[in-house]
Amino acid sequence: MEVSLQAALDALADPVRRRIVRDLAEVPDWSLPCGSFNHLQVAKSTLSHHFSVLRNVGLLEQRDEGTRRLNRLRRPEFDERFPGLLALVLRE
Repeated sequence: MEVSLQAALDALADPVRRRIVRDLAEVPDWSLPCGSFNHLQVAKSTLSHHFSVLRNVGLLEQRDEGTRRLNRLRRPEFDERFPGLLALVLRE
């Protein structure tokens, strides 16, 4: 997937998306389902949009497991494409 720096910056510009990324960085891959992000206090449709944006820039991978959709931060892949960018977000 060829994502531009501008698209990555736009995705990370939103504070809700940065919070999702930070939450995922703190846990093992595939351990947080979408339903566990209710602390963000946004509508389900808004949360779905944020997940979609993060998927489209290559930051997030999702898989269905039963009735849950689990998430994985694609840190190695994103770091290869944009070295240091994710580290800056995680230090915020």
